[in-house]
Amino acid sequence: MFPPQRRLLESLGERLRLARLRRELAIDVTCERAGISRMTLYRLEAGQAAISLGTLVRVMSVLGLESDLELVARDDRLGRLLQDQALPSRRRRGKAAGSRSPEEQS
Repeated sequence: MFPPQRRLLESLGERLRLARLRRELAIDVTCERAGISRMTLYRLEAGQAAISLGTLVRVMSVLGLESDLELVARDDRLGRLLQDQALPSRRRRGKAAGSRSPEEQS
């Protein structure tokens, strides 16, 4: 994993840990509600990449943050730019419909 990706995961883990602490949820309670082990929660909060997406969703649900997943990749700006660039460009009409150039009239 590249350093920027590692930092993203570590930052996510820290935000989840802070969310748990703000809710005053003990580690044991969080683990029980999410159906995970203490070590798994520790790894998630440390930002380790080996945590499954399902585990992330369960912990976010326990924290009341599952709706935040709706925001991931919702505004795919790069994808829309690439898609727009692939669209055929419209041709401009040089003159009004039905009019001909002098060359076409002869």
